Amino acid sequence: MKRHSFWRPSLADYFSQVQGRPFVWGSFDCALFAAGAVEAMTGVDFAQGYRGAYTTLAGGLRLLRAEGFETHADFAAAHLVEIHPSQAQVGDIAAIAVSDAGLFALGAVQGARVVFLRPEGGLGTTDLLQAERAFRV
Repeated sequence: MKRHSFWRPSLADYFSQVQGRPFVWGSFDCALFAAGAVEAMTGVDFAQGYRGAYTTLAGGLRLLRAEGFETHADFAAAHLVEIHPSQAQVGDIAAIAVSDAGLFALGAVQGARVVFLRPEGGLGTTDLLQAERAFRV
């Protein structure tokens, strides 16, 4: 997978397009937001088969586990090279822990911040230092 030469404006356009979209499991959740960021930069949508295939977190995890992935961060690791979060650069994907159960929110790295989809909808940011895992795009 390789980034387009115009990946930076494509990623910025993607953020602008999705800014007001509501969080909806299986349609537009954090994992699909991150997959959309990857698609904007590369043209590859590795989550295509998952869009519309679940309506709850449990349903999404059930699909992933049936394919051998424990979480959506593990799914990302199967498609992208995992790196230490300190090596993450603009456009890479970061996984921020959201529970003690090993679940993550996926977002796109933007310098020292990670852009992610907030559960109440819209985009938010958090410090890259919060990332537990990261993946090179």
